[in-house]
Amino acid sequence: MNTYLIIKTLHIFGATILFGTGIGIAFFMFRSYFTNDMNEKFYAVRNTVLADYLFTFPAALIQPISGAWLVWKSGFDGTSLWLTTTYVIYFVIGLCWLPVVWIQIQLKKMLQQSIQNKGELPDRYHKLFRIWFLLGWPAFIGLVVILFLMVVKPV
Repeated sequence: MNTYLIIKTLHIFGATILFGTGIGIAFFMFRSYFTNDMNEKFYAVRNTVLADYLFTFPAALIQPISGAWLVWKSGFDGTSLWLTTTYVIYFVIGLCWLPVVWIQIQLKKMLQQSIQNKGELPDRYHKLFRIWFLLGWPAFIGLVVILFLMVVKPV
């Protein structure tokens, strides 16, 4: 079996997981915002946090490792513009993702407390949700750009 092709396949799976999990959980979180059912909101955020731990986090760790190995084995110039652009975008995505995970955990706690107390969601919930939504856009667009660069590999 060809090691290069195995690592490349893992790298593609990782990219697919990052993109697919990201867009999937964003869809369910966004949809849950518009329901009045606190249990539906809680279900969405609880599983979003879980999906980030089970899928997004491991894929996010594997991507730079497998990507660096592929660059090295392929003989690409690791400092070329297209690769340097991917590194910067990936770093920016990480800077967006870290607060997003924290926000998701905060939203989960607020929902859990509101359900237990049979109360309303605090204003902070809505403010954090808007920040969560806004931070998702640069991450999503960044992943699209990285995927494009990985496919076309402009020299």
